[in-house]
Amino acid sequence: QVQLVESGGGLAQAGGSLRLSCVASEGALSRYAMGWFRQASGNEREFVAAISRSGQVNSYADSAKGRFTIARDNAANTVYLQMNGLKPEDTAVYYCAADFRSSYSTASRIQVQYEYWGRGTQVTVSE
Repeated sequence: QVQLVESGGGLAQAGGSLRLSCVASEGALSRYAMGWFRQASGNEREFVAAISRSGQVNSYADSAKGRFTIARDNAANTVYLQMNGLKPEDTAVYYCAADFRSSYSTASRIQVQYEYWGRGTQVTVSE
């Protein structure tokens, strides 16, 4: 069972940037497709971005396209979410998740596809 720990959240001004990191235990990040999801207060958790095990396939929510970039460094057991052009509506708790079952080139948007989840990191964007 893999454990995931997110970091890099915090307070940013609109238009600013943050880079979230998610470190996986076990040294086996390469076995998982990885995703980022977020949950704003009072809302359901929603998909943000995903990257396949191969690292060659990415998927983004419409709200993230052109502003966010997901990347992975298997040697460092870390997946990143670079967030630029932040908006107040990006305020949420951000979660990373690991998907063991998907094929090598799948970057799933589906939450139930992900077996393992971190505890989240808060991102707050002010006007």
